[in-house]
Amino acid sequence: MELKAEEEEVGGVQPVSIQAFASSSTLHGLAHIFSYERLSLKRALWALCFLGSLAVLLCVCTERVQYYFRYHHVTKLDEVAASQLTFPAVTLCNLNEFRFSQVSKNDLYHAGELLALLNNRYEIPDTQMADEKQLEILQDKANFRSFKPKPFNMREFYDRAGHDIRDMLLSCHFRGEVCSAEDFKVKPTLVAKELRRCTPLGSAFQGTALHSASPGLHTVRKVLHVQLRPRRAAAAEDHEGWDGQWAGNHAGHSAG
Repeated sequence: MELKAEEEEVGGVQPVSIQAFASSSTLHGLAHIFSYERLSLKRALWALCFLGSLAVLLCVCTERVQYYFRYHHVTKLDEVAASQLTFPAVTLCNLNEFRFSQVSKNDLYHAGELLALLNNRYEIPDTQMADEKQLEILQDKANFRSFKPKPFNMREFYDRAGHDIRDMLLSCHFRGEVCSAEDFKVKPTLVAKELRRCTPLGSAFQGTALHSASPGLHTVRKVLHVQLRPRRAAAAEDHEGWDGQWAGNHAGHSAG
């Protein structure tokens, strides 16, 4: 009998109405929206205010979360006046490995395949893609009949056939003082796993007046001759923002 009475009590429990829940809720405005009164302008205004406040809250929370994940930071710098400035280490690397006009028959015999000018059978590859004038010169140099090769040194080849800073540097100024090609020292440098003829500037000015500090900007200005092919010179003159780098032909070498 007691079990049946408990089942009747459980079955007789009615769910709480939304009005009863809203009236006991501490959420501001909810009791005015879900009241026992008939639908009125007051309830509609309370509903609009509640939904508007909820939308503003969600927007602010979303914006703050997005702002957090941007990871903003503040960098503080302390400016210290220096009495002596070191000349900047400026390094110029010519992307073209050598001047084609300086390549001799002996160079071609020993390093033709390495320079991508000849294949392993001492033949000229991709003749249809080469310039006609340069192809004639290359065919003449690649004629090794009755040719007796001489000793070959790669460093001597790069020093002789590489682009000379004295030919490329037209003018150079640092803080109003003139710098010249003698202030550059040439050294072989690996660039993108390939040997390049690079000329660093900076160590030559040790102990000179260029190290003394003075107010204003301390800039380095250089004008370089890019040593392009004749047929490409006109295109380079019309190219704004040219920075002195122009790829050569099939093998990446410009004629010099």
